[in-house]
Amino acid sequence: MEQRVANEEWGPAVEARPITPDHQVSEDTGPYDPRFRRLIGPEGWQSLPASVQRRFSKRVVDERVVLYPGVIRKARFSKLGWLFAQACRLVGSPLPLGRECGLPSAVSVMEDREGKGQFWTRTYARKSGFPQVIHSSKRFAGETGLEEHIGLGIGMALRVSAIDDGIAFRSDHYFLCVFGKRIKLPVWLSPGETLVKHRHVSDNRFLFSLELTHPWLGELVYQEGLFHDG
Repeated sequence: MEQRVANEEWGPAVEARPITPDHQVSEDTGPYDPRFRRLIGPEGWQSLPASVQRRFSKRVVDERVVLYPGVIRKARFSKLGWLFAQACRLVGSPLPLGRECGLPSAVSVMEDREGKGQFWTRTYARKSGFPQVIHSSKRFAGETGLEEHIGLGIGMALRVSAIDDGIAFRSDHYFLCVFGKRIKLPVWLSPGETLVKHRHVSDNRFLFSLELTHPWLGELVYQEGLFHDG
């Protein structure tokens, strides 16, 4: 099990709050969204820190946009991982492209009306040139209940679970949508397992990490950033 984060740099752990009814509207979050709670399950949701519950129960609708500013603290690639990330430019650059750290970053979330989900956009400043922008759509669909679409018909099914200090999103399989048909990619054609974690740091800060690990080649890409509520 993951260890709950609690030290001087990140601050003390925060206890979870009671499960909120689906219809609740509060001053700090606006309309309540129960979809992530349903994927995680009542027991797992109840174990989450209150700040994590709050972020993943915000209903982003209409013109509402949620913004999380922050900074990238770690970024590393294996040689093959760096080449794979560059090759992914052909499909919209869904992976970070460089190792630069200590520069401003931001995550924004808004409604995806067509996909009945949420658009997640990550923006990473660079020492020169324009920032890198990574966008995807999280849709509450498919056999795992959640899919991430990056465009051009490419996506991955995600399994969502509670960990000691937050939420983990783990790839179950990758797929390609062509002419209205969904093709599940075999394991030997996949880039490996994608694991994204949202971990509690303090009441208004969280740690985001992304790891791509191949079953034979090991870790290909790792990125970690510290963000806070906007």
